[in-house]
Amino acid sequence: MAVWNLGSINIDNVYRVPHLPVAGETLAAGAFQRGLGGKGANMSVAAARCAARVHHIGAIGADGRWAKDRLLEYGVDTRFIADSSEPTGHANISVDDEGENQIILYTGANGTISGDQLGQALSSANQGDTFVTQNETNAQAEGAKIARDMGLRVVYAAAPFSVDAVQAMLPLTDLLILNEVECAQLETAMAMPVVETGVPHIVVTLGAKGCRYHDVQAGQTSDIPAIQVDPIDTTGAGDTFSGYLVAGLDRGLPMAQSLSLATKAAALMVTRLGTADVIPDLKDIEDWRLG
Repeated sequence: MAVWNLGSINIDNVYRVPHLPVAGETLAAGAFQRGLGGKGANMSVAAARCAARVHHIGAIGADGRWAKDRLLEYGVDTRFIADSSEPTGHANISVDDEGENQIILYTGANGTISGDQLGQALSSANQGDTFVTQNETNAQAEGAKIARDMGLRVVYAAAPFSVDAVQAMLPLTDLLILNEVECAQLETAMAMPVVETGVPHIVVTLGAKGCRYHDVQAGQTSDIPAIQVDPIDTTGAGDTFSGYLVAGLDRGLPMAQSLSLATKAAALMVTRLGTADVIPDLKDIEDWRLG
């Protein structure tokens, strides 16, 4: 099987600050780091490090060719990443001493993916593969429709939250992943519980409390506790969780085992400073839990 990820590729500018800035405040950063990021790229790297075969569908500007090379180094198929006249998307990320973050996103090339590019990429997919997307590119619903018609499992991480984007994707989604805040936003927007949205499988991440899995078809809900760690940086933890979950399912692991593996990966991730470049692999997780 394989994972086909229609996802963002960002240049992450990460600033270490004593606290998250408030309106009108000028704040000196104690450290600066630039690296590969974007919810899409993070998820592709996480899935690849969980031993999935991953194809990334995206776009970069001339300033982001190094990011494409980095993805290839991490085991991601980059043949379907297009060159755009727009600058590469980027994120300015502030991380405080408690590991919490504040992020400003610029879409850039991530919003220039064409229907032809999608069709060319997914023409190589096979029935039973997994299509995954988020809300940091254009063409999510278009890609999901193609994938659904081809018999792929459609996984949707509903972040950053957008009511219009989510409502367009819900009828096409087999597995919905969202955090606690996004879940509340969705339930408010649709005036119904998330389990009544028509999506058969839903995972709600709960931060330090773990996650909740709704098997809507079976009418069952399971809570998976988080692993307690001292966080350094929570940036990318949710993407790491999602990438590992998608990879586990694509590799044929049961949902319970995939959720357990994703929870371990996210816990280890928050003990590291950075995004895609520091996502753990399977050996990291095994060595960490044995240590």
